[in-house]
Amino acid sequence: MPITLVNPAGLPKIDVYSQVSIATGSKLIYIAGQVAWNAEGTTIGKADLATQVEQCYLNIATALTEAGASFTDVAKLTFYVVDWTPDKMPALLEGVSRASAKLGVTPTPPTTLLGVAALDVPDHLVEIEATAVLD
Repeated sequence: MPITLVNPAGLPKIDVYSQVSIATGSKLIYIAGQVAWNAEGTTIGKADLATQVEQCYLNIATALTEAGASFTDVAKLTFYVVDWTPDKMPALLEGVSRASAKLGVTPTPPTTLLGVAALDVPDHLVEIEATAVLD
């Protein structure tokens, strides 16, 4: 396994992600920011952050599979959320939970969440990008 997730002493332990990802593999995979489009380019979950987060994760899983990887190989996730406020966290976590259940994984790589003014399409509420490492 080329990824080791760590929560160092002296840093807070966050339930939904690890503070550090140690990658020892030699093949890097960069997944472009995924939005809530299905394979036909239709936005899934208009005005529903949880559903859009879930679709983003499913899209990342599809991209990882194409590269011969899975969520266990993800070293870092970055979330871009439109008009972020802390009260949106339950919906974001619900989307992650639903996607994790569908995919049979519990992804906890280091994660950065950034609030943004807008994304590429007005109906998109979130975009998630991933970096993975393989041996």
